[in-house]
Amino acid sequence: MTQPIEGFVHRCIPAESAGLPTLLLLHGTGGTEDDLLSLGRTLLPGAGMLSPRGQVLERGMPRFFRRLSEGVFDLEDLVVRTDQLVRFIPAAAAVHGFDAGNVVAVGFSNGANIAASILLTHPGALAGAVLYRAMVPFEPTKLLPLPGTPVWLGVGRFDPIIPVANAERLAEMLSAAGAKVKVDWREVGHSLTEEEIGASGEWLRKSRDESRETRV
Repeated sequence: MTQPIEGFVHRCIPAESAGLPTLLLLHGTGGTEDDLLSLGRTLLPGAGMLSPRGQVLERGMPRFFRRLSEGVFDLEDLVVRTDQLVRFIPAAAAVHGFDAGNVVAVGFSNGANIAASILLTHPGALAGAVLYRAMVPFEPTKLLPLPGTPVWLGVGRFDPIIPVANAERLAEMLSAAGAKVKVDWREVGHSLTEEEIGASGEWLRKSRDESRETRV
């Protein structure tokens, strides 16, 4: 555990070699900074990991932003919390010594929703994202450009929380902004499966290799 930055209690694990990204691990409702560490290690072995704890409490359970009811978000709070999380990334990079320009979000549920909010409002803040069970965080009046940003969307067809049409709308928005979106449909509910984690990890490693080839 390290000292809070921008108010975020967090864990930071450095990458094992230069060039590997730092995974911004964003837990779901009721999670902590420890919840997604094993997932991060599985997705991209050796990558750095930056894992903050959400600062909003809902009946004692940490979240990254407030909601008014299931699926109904407090949009004013979402703006404030998104900006705060965006500031956290370079501030943490300055303290921990990783490349703030090579950060890939990995979010589940509430964590995926705030990552989607970052993509839509601060398109330069993330080099990519793996979003499991994400919803449309808000309807932007204007889509900001996300040219070629790789985004994985893991969607459960039987998710009781997220309607299929909502997940499809998020994919449409990100694609229209220029992101390179991969939608992975599974015959599951809100929980993740080992097969899905394996597939998203393979996609993440391939996206990283393609990005490196492009830069060369």
